[in-house]
Amino acid sequence: MARTKIKEVLQRDDSGYKVNVKGWVRSFRNNQFVALNDGSCMNNLQVVIDLENADENLLRNISVGASLSVHGTVVESQGKGQKVEVKAESVEVMGTCNNEEYPLQLKNRPSLEYLREIAHLRFRTNTFGAVFRVRHALAYAIHKFFNDRGFVYLHTPIVTASDAEGAGEMFRVTTLPFDNPPRNEDGSVNFKEDFFGRSTNLTVSGQLEAELGAMAFSEVYTFGPTFRAENSNTPRHLAEFWMIEPEVAFNDLTDNMDLAEEFIQYVIRYALEHNREDLEFLAQRLADEEKQKPQNERSEMGLIEKLEFVLNNKFERVTYTEAIDILLNSPAYKKKKFQYDVKWGIDMQSEHERYLVEKHFNKPVIVTDYPKEIKAFYMRQNDDGKTVAAMDILAPGIGEIVGGSQREERLEKLSQRMEEMHIPAEEMYWYLDTRRFGTVPHAGFGLGFERMVLFVTGMTNIRDVIPFPRTPKNADF
Repeated sequence: MARTKIKEVLQRDDSGYKVNVKGWVRSFRNNQFVALNDGSCMNNLQVVIDLENADENLLRNISVGASLSVHGTVVESQGKGQKVEVKAESVEVMGTCNNEEYPLQLKNRPSLEYLREIAHLRFRTNTFGAVFRVRHALAYAIHKFFNDRGFVYLHTPIVTASDAEGAGEMFRVTTLPFDNPPRNEDGSVNFKEDFFGRSTNLTVSGQLEAELGAMAFSEVYTFGPTFRAENSNTPRHLAEFWMIEPEVAFNDLTDNMDLAEEFIQYVIRYALEHNREDLEFLAQRLADEEKQKPQNERSEMGLIEKLEFVLNNKFERVTYTEAIDILLNSPAYKKKKFQYDVKWGIDMQSEHERYLVEKHFNKPVIVTDYPKEIKAFYMRQNDDGKTVAAMDILAPGIGEIVGGSQREERLEKLSQRMEEMHIPAEEMYWYLDTRRFGTVPHAGFGLGFERMVLFVTGMTNIRDVIPFPRTPKNADF
């Protein structure tokens, strides 16, 4: 008999039919009642073993973490907590589990910190089962959103010779020997003997290549891994993370903001509609966590309430200059509660962004028109000569979730800005060609996928929303 997923059994309204279910034991009571879970949903399926006719060796091998294959009949449950259960006719232990060594026991619920150390097993917990089912739903919703709107999914390179951000914090890719690389006469490394014949690195963004696609298809998006060699050991940073980056020809900054707002609301709505059970579990987990905090540090809204609030409210839109004025006039600034200084020209810190979102506007905020000195070379310069047509979307709990801009389509302005920022034009000829041959206004943004998952699940550490986090001094598994 073919296997039936536990989710399908629990969703059906009838009983009296035969099934084969397979999964892992979550609990085993009275040598008779097995809570079985196969990862297809949050809830377990109760399997009832015929104790009088059960083999003692079989019962001895059923323990938390063991895997079972059960043939039986779905019947109405006699106990509380479930509508149906499976009356087992045959049980096979597919894999035993030594309970003295198995770290996921009901009696000692491990902390999130400990679970990060055993990330190969943490998927089996309710919390991480819910998180990664939601992550899957969000990833699917992203592709569906863009596909339904006629975007072309563009696979941009992971190994690249360019630095899209001008940040310089990149992972080098090389086949040269580390202990004795070939060198030029001046002592510098001779990359002509390297695999690609030049210095290469892991990509920090697919944006520049996506712009090339937008100049032919009009609407494209990328969704893939990106890498930053920042030594940032914080709950908000990863060295390897996934980015969604749409690029749209003929869009200006307002069009870009509209697209980003529609996009964020769409994927959140999809998760609420398709993963309600998981989100309700995560909401309760977050509420329990909040109870441990002092009253003044607790969130005003629960997780589901926060997500629905984002869906039901237009995002506030303010300029960077207006945002700085709000911060300068805030009680937090006047009472010296900000760790970092506030003045025009700063790159706003997370505490500033969160104040705007959580204290002042109490809704997501789009900040536009940043000083050009703190933004990338490709952003379109405004007429004031001081700012660029950039936009960041700030979300409750995490600060910046989206960064984007209208791109500089004017060849002269772009070339001048690259020269000011010491970006070699000869190496970027391919990028400048898009401005030479049929240039058009265009815009795009980047959304860090893990930050979106963090926001939707209510988790507080970004390492808990990616299967195997890559952080400073950590590349396990």
